[in-house]
Formats: sequence, C-alpha cells, structure tokens
Amino acid sequence: MKKSYSQRQKRIESRGDRIFSGVNAAILILLCIVTLYPIWYVLCASFTSNTYLVSHPGMILWPHEFTLGAYKLALTHPLLLSGYKNILIVLCVSLPINILLTLFTGYFMASKKMMFKPVIQFLILFTMFFSGGMIPSYLNIRSLGLYNSLFALILPGAVSVYNSIICKTAIEAMPDSLMESAYIDGANDLTILFRIVAPLIKPTMAVLLLYYGVGHWNSWFNASIYLQDNNKLPIQNIMRAILIANSNVLNSAAAENDQVNQFAEAIKYATIILTTVPVLCIYPFVQKYFVKGVMIGAVKG
Repeated sequence: MKKSYSQRQKRIESRGDRIFSGVNAAILILLCIVTLYPIWYVLCASFTSNTYLVSHPGMILWPHEFTLGAYKLALTHPLLLSGYKNILIVLCVSLPINILLTLFTGYFMASKKMMFKPVIQFLILFTMFFSGGMIPSYLNIRSLGLYNSLFALILPGAVSVYNSIICKTAIEAMPDSLMESAYIDGANDLTILFRIVAPLIKPTMAVLLLYYGVGHWNSWFNASIYLQDNNKLPIQNIMRAILIANSNVLNSAAAENDQVNQFAEAIKYATIILTTVPVLCIYPFVQKYFVKGVMIGAVKG
C-alpha cells in the first residue's frame, strides 16, 4: 500500500513538473517571438518595395516584391561610408584606452595597501552620481581644443566607473597568495597587473570590451554636440539622419536623386540593418565569455 502511494505521488509530481515545464516553455517562446519579431520585421521591410510598405501597413512575415534597391542606394551614399570609417577609428583608438584605464582603476580599487585609497576611491565613485552637466562639458571640450574632433568622442569617456567596479570584483576574486608570492619574487605592480592579473581575468576583459564597444557604436548624442563637420559623424548619427525625414544631413546629397522617393521608406529599414548587423556578428564570438565574466566574484565561498 505504501509502495503504490509513493509511486502515485511520484506520478503526480512528475505530471506537475511537465505542466510547469510546458507552460514555462510556452511563455519563453512567446517572449522570444515578441523580442525577435521587430528585428525580423525590419529585415523583411528592408527587402520589400516601398509601394507595398506604404499601401500595406501592419505585420510583415516575409519580404514582398523583393528588391535590393534600398541597400544599393544606402551603400552608395558617401556619408554612410564615412560614418563607418569614423566609428571604426573611434573603436580602434578608444577601446585600448578604455581597457587599459579600466584595468588600472580596477587594480587600484582592489588593492589593499594603497596610500589614500579611501579618499581616492570615494572621488572615483562620486563621479557615478554627480556630473558637471552638458554645458560645462561642452565648454570643457572647446577649451581643450577637442571641438569638431573625433577625440571629443574618445577622451571624455575613456573610463567607466561601473566597468571599473566589475574589473575590481574580478580581481578581488583572485587568491591573494598569487600576488603575495609575486611580491616576494620581486615583481612590481605593473608586472603583477599585466602578467598575472590580466591573463586570469580575460573573460571579464572580454565582457568589458563588449560593453565599451557597444557603447561607442550606439553613441550619437555626443557626436551631435561636439562634431560640426558632417564627414566626421559616426554611423549612428548617419542612421538617425536617415530616419528623420526632414534631416538636412543626408538630403543635401541625396535629394536630387529620384531613387530616394522610390525607396524612401525601405531605405530606413535597410540603414538600420546595416548599422546593426556588425554588432550582431561580433556578439557570438564574445558570448562564451559573457556569463563567466559577469559571474566572476559574484559568489564567494
């Protein structure tokens, strides 16, 4: 009697588990559809003719009247190519600076025997909550001679306090015996930082590299304030100019082309795809480090 009762209880529990798993899977699938459909819509709309987009507003499940005209028109625009060039320059120059300064800041905040550490650490954390504001930042950029220069997009955001805290947490998760043994062997802080700490926190560095890279790629506000020359605008500002119909940034060169009216709607979606695909292509190569890098130091035993 006891055996049959326990077996019946297991069957009831397993059936409940299956129901829970089924409901959970259905909810997750629904969330995936809701999340992915906007991307799928933009992709399909970029290959759809402008006449169909105007005459059939609503859901699009596949491209209608397939055409590559929007992509051809977008790729031939000089400002789009210069936007890619400018953002690549910003990334190539800023990312090494970002990672280096973040590594220095994280190592300092994780060190236990530094002079004036509480005061300096307080000043570093203070910048997370308070800033000078947009007008003082603009005046500061002008006084430093960075106005209308790509360095105005690189130097002001050279280090992120939030990312430095992530780096600090990863360094604190390392055994103290590693650094102590290196000190005994005569290694200085730079040797320990670049030969011991940096190789051991590569997953965290990969995550921070992704954070900084995506931040620079998506940034457009600072460029719209500090850059006056249209040829120096990064790709996100070019995309924003395309999405705004009455923008003079792109219309100055494209309004004379009759093809603009033919692909006026589809070119917006094509530009979104052209500016989003590079990040989507890079993310899978960093994904294997993402969870590991974020979770380092989160659990201590």
